Amino acid sequence: MTDTTDPIPLLQQMIRFRGVNPPGNEGPCVRYVTDIMRAAGADVQLLGSDPERPNLVARIPGAGLAPPLLLHAHADVVPTDGQQWTHPPFEGNIIDGHVWGRGAIDMLGSLAMMVSSLERLRAEGAAPAGDVILAVSPDEEAGSRVGAGYLTREHRELFDGVAYGIGEDGGAVLSCLSRRVHPIVVAEKRACWMRLTVRGRGGHASRQGWSGTSMSKLAALLRSLEEGRLPTHVTPALDRMLAELASAAEEPLAGRLRELRDPEGKATIPYDLLPEADAVYLDSVLRNTVNATIVRTPEKINMLPSEFSVDFDGRILPGGWTVEDFRTELRELIGPDGDLELLLEGDPMPPPVFGGFFEEIAAVMRDADPEGLPLPMITPASTDARLFAGLGIACYGWVPMLLPAGSRYQDAMHAADERVPVDAVRFGADRFHDLLLRYR
Repeated sequence: MTDTTDPIPLLQQMIRFRGVNPPGNEGPCVRYVTDIMRAAGADVQLLGSDPERPNLVARIPGAGLAPPLLLHAHADVVPTDGQQWTHPPFEGNIIDGHVWGRGAIDMLGSLAMMVSSLERLRAEGAAPAGDVILAVSPDEEAGSRVGAGYLTREHRELFDGVAYGIGEDGGAVLSCLSRRVHPIVVAEKRACWMRLTVRGRGGHASRQGWSGTSMSKLAALLRSLEEGRLPTHVTPALDRMLAELASAAEEPLAGRLRELRDPEGKATIPYDLLPEADAVYLDSVLRNTVNATIVRTPEKINMLPSEFSVDFDGRILPGGWTVEDFRTELRELIGPDGDLELLLEGDPMPPPVFGGFFEEIAAVMRDADPEGLPLPMITPASTDARLFAGLGIACYGWVPMLLPAGSRYQDAMHAADERVPVDAVRFGADRFHDLLLRYR
């Protein structure tokens, strides 16, 4: 039988279920965890609008001394189509001290840590201070409609009284320090997808030199997006992150990071002092962002199109920024031409909550890795935390892995050769166990 107190065989089996979304094959993985939780004596429920893609809500009794704590995870993984893997993506093999496979980082590794830490408490006969609710959902990679979205719409009563929640960290990582950084995500940006439709002069493509063609307007638009930026805004979460990061950095980087805290936004990202990935991250959490991702024109090679549309992946900062704020900034960057249509507005995250529980997470990491730096961070992406936060739960993204300083395993999310060190997963399971025992 599988040792359910060891996260590694759990992770290997979860990878082998091939819970790829789309189309959505999360059912076997969710039921696998359900069986483990049921055998552990948890109160389990399978809920969903699609019986083949259920949500698990398992409640593990605590001592009644603290509010319930939510651990939430998603069972779906993204496809591997078109990727060249060194080792098979759905076999969960251990090679060179790593578990290889789709979902090892995002986020089956975290789910295995959670399940094994709960199983370890059961084996020890220990009860956490409050009930622990484990929610395992499908569909996070495609919008969460049948996953956490369904739970928070249709069964919010299951989360009554929950004060805090822990989920994935959205790939938050910084590698610019000589010491390990342990991200604790306290805020997320949210999606704001828009479509711009622009019209211009069309005609026969054998003629050249017309002014005001849609293609010339498209070129100017893409140039403005490539060369320009939306304004900077120092949110409270970013200010605290920059302050703590600067205090741990050496000069001249420390000074440049302190300058970024200027609320007037006059400082520039120190691309010259940072790894490119870190600089891009800071650039992305210092402002609302926009990227052109899809361009549509009529498919006729000998015709100058009279119209084109561009889809924008916009991301809005946490802390009260609205779609209209974003639209205003976008218009200032791209100009007034064309019709701008809102395609999707993501769920806003409430302001970050520091204090007791955040400090408990940070203390767990300091005790386990005194040389490391627990750091409050923002993820430029979004996770299911946005949905549970809408129920009044203070949510944190935490994947407590002990990785070499400067390593960037999170960059393998959604990419080929996703893998995670065996020791890092076991370390993470130990930290969840520590937190469950310390939680008050």
